[in-house]
Amino acid sequence: MTSTIDAVTADARGRATSARPPRRRDKARSRAHARRSLVRSVPLIPAIGLLVVFLLGPILSSFYGSFTDMSLTGSAAASSQWVGLQNYIDLFKSPDFPVSVWLTLVFLIGSAVIGQNVVGMVLALLMRSGSRWVGALVSTFVVGAWVLPEIVAAFASYAFFSQHGTLNALLALFGITGPSWLFAFPMLSIILANTWRGAAFSMLVYSAALQEVPPEITEAAEVDGANGVKRFFLVTLPMIRRSISTNLMLITLQTLSVFTLIYVMTGGGPGNKSMTLPVLAYQEAFKFSELGYGTAIATILLLVGAVFAIVYVRALKTEVD
Repeated sequence: MTSTIDAVTADARGRATSARPPRRRDKARSRAHARRSLVRSVPLIPAIGLLVVFLLGPILSSFYGSFTDMSLTGSAAASSQWVGLQNYIDLFKSPDFPVSVWLTLVFLIGSAVIGQNVVGMVLALLMRSGSRWVGALVSTFVVGAWVLPEIVAAFASYAFFSQHGTLNALLALFGITGPSWLFAFPMLSIILANTWRGAAFSMLVYSAALQEVPPEITEAAEVDGANGVKRFFLVTLPMIRRSISTNLMLITLQTLSVFTLIYVMTGGGPGNKSMTLPVLAYQEAFKFSELGYGTAIATILLLVGAVFAIVYVRALKTEVD
């Protein structure tokens, strides 16, 4: 019995001893993999350095500036002083701030969530029809607006919506006297202009997503009696929801930062009827020379964008899980 136990013990020790080299080899492999990953990361160091210098650096500088009384004129232009939260206190007390927040949300929902998102999806579905004239129209009027520089698209939109512009000229052909769109409907004008400007991006995203939908699934739904509307809402949309979340995140962040289009078309007016947060920040920082106060507004805008980005990223993570 003792010899049997000794044999089993020796066999177990032999197995343990023979099992150690693979563990050592695994550790060696992981060290080698870590070294290879480190070597592969070396070419990224210059890019990371540029991001730190030209992206993170200005963000930190702006964040610090929002706690000072920096100005373009006066003694604060030569040497700014630390004022703590005073800029933010003044901002939340200002009657213009809640108005700008509301107009920014209206512009965001109308232009991005509803405008670019829905129009982009409709255009993507139209492009799948394969009609040549639809493709030509989309390429000319939608994709063309997207590839134009923003300042050019802004002046084109101003020429279209101005009192003596293209839109009123078209209405005059039917005997209709159009209003001064930029004065009477400033938010509607900039929402439509930005939708026209950015719908092509959503169209391209959704066109790529729709191509990934297996035709067998839609054909099976058609055999089961689902019409085109049901197939779209019950089959197609659930299968491209990740693309929808990604597109919403990107166009939301882009729309939050729109400045040139609004400034050229309305300048934030009339009064403050189209004064979104980017325009308000510019006006306070450069028109009224209060850089610290304007930077505080920009910091709030940055935080709003970060909140939207976190929400969309969590939604995407949930889809992956």
